[in-house]
Amino acid sequence: MALQIKEKNGFHYVDEGTGEVLLLLHGLFGALSNWQDVVAEFSTQYRVVIPLLPIYDMPLTKAGVPGLVSFVEDFLAEVNLPEPCTVLGNSLGGHIALVYTLRNTGRVSRLVLTGSSGLFEDSMGGSFPKRGNYAYVQERVGYTFYDPAIATQELVDEVFSVTNSNAKCLRIISIARSAQRHNLAKELQHIRVPTLLVWGLNDTITPPVVAHEFNRLIRGSELRFLDHCGHAPMMERPDAFNQLLHQFLARTAVPVAR
Repeated sequence: MALQIKEKNGFHYVDEGTGEVLLLLHGLFGALSNWQDVVAEFSTQYRVVIPLLPIYDMPLTKAGVPGLVSFVEDFLAEVNLPEPCTVLGNSLGGHIALVYTLRNTGRVSRLVLTGSSGLFEDSMGGSFPKRGNYAYVQERVGYTFYDPAIATQELVDEVFSVTNSNAKCLRIISIARSAQRHNLAKELQHIRVPTLLVWGLNDTITPPVVAHEFNRLIRGSELRFLDHCGHAPMMERPDAFNQLLHQFLARTAVPVAR
């Protein structure tokens, strides 16, 4: 399905379906389309909302994890979503989801993390993309996935365009450094909501050991691995990811009072 992007007072977002809210947060080099298969599968039963994070154009002084969490808080206030909601985050989006949950106790009913930063990550294979080097960017984007063919020319072209903008690169570097500094190991014990961790067994950016550490630190969390899968399971193994998500949502559903 083609995603329809809405706009309200400067916020751009996807808002599909009705019912209980699933709030989806993309990563540093991510986009709304990263969650396309989740939207297609779940918008028949849930209200699926994805804000476009202002990674490339937010004020440089706010370009970091706290600034992005504040953006999500402002977005939710603007669109006036019912609470609490289930929050899903991939990579940097997982980091934002965690901090949002810690800052907004009671506004999150469930948490789903996949390839999340917050403990450790090897961004873009250990370095930032080199300007003007298409082959390098293609290799690094391919590094995100178990199957490099998932890194389509359209996706590589998008990242290449970003890395050729000084202004965008400055913000990417600022946000990435903020994520590396903002280690949540000592705070994860305060996460009290049901939490599902879905990890690619072949994730080289946030390797399986990171998933195990999240599982250890978030009390009662569930950890599921997908084989032949890298850093973005919802893109690379969408059917398996959606099945795990369906099962988790069903297990943790709050009975409706009658």
